[in-house]
Amino acid sequence: MNISVNDEPRTLPEAATLETLIAELGLAGRGGLAVAVNDSVVPRARWGEQTLAEGDRVLVIRATQGG
Repeated sequence: MNISVNDEPRTLPEAATLETLIAELGLAGRGGLAVAVNDSVVPRARWGEQTLAEGDRVLVIRATQGG
């Protein structure tokens, strides 16, 4: 299926979860992440059950520190 991640096209297997996507992006286990699907924030506890669908728009934000 085709989705967009931070406005970049990406192809995933059908019925992939948000957790699958995060792992594919190499971000699994990292803190400081916020994820929204179609403009709705998805709590980390629901990433494994949040199934993605054709055309979904995913926004991944990573917190950074600076000085």
